[in-house]
Amino acid sequence: MLGKLLNLLAIALSLLVVDIIFPGVDLANFPAAMIAAVAIGIVNVGIKPILSLLSLPATIITLGAFSLVVNGLCFWLASVFVPGFKVVGLLAFILAPVVLSVVNTFLTNYFAEKYPELTE
Repeated sequence: MLGKLLNLLAIALSLLVVDIIFPGVDLANFPAAMIAAVAIGIVNVGIKPILSLLSLPATIITLGAFSLVVNGLCFWLASVFVPGFKVVGLLAFILAPVVLSVVNTFLTNYFAEKYPELTE
């Protein structure tokens, strides 16, 4: 249970970093970031597999580049459901999920090394 909360915290902190880097991503406060982290998780589990399957021909034709569009669409879709979280602009739509993923990976690895008993 604490491992899931730590993962949620890592995503929320990653969202705050993305908010700093990209002017098109706007987070009102930390609670909005926590709610956005939950929304991103729900969209990634529920809707992203369906979108990935439906866009498989376009992904194959573009040699995987269309998956950036699918990630951006899921990122934007999560922002639709969360008050205080807004994604505007093509740069934020395409590159913000990539930066989110990189920062989240670093934070998750940091938490796993720092608190191994909580991440099991």
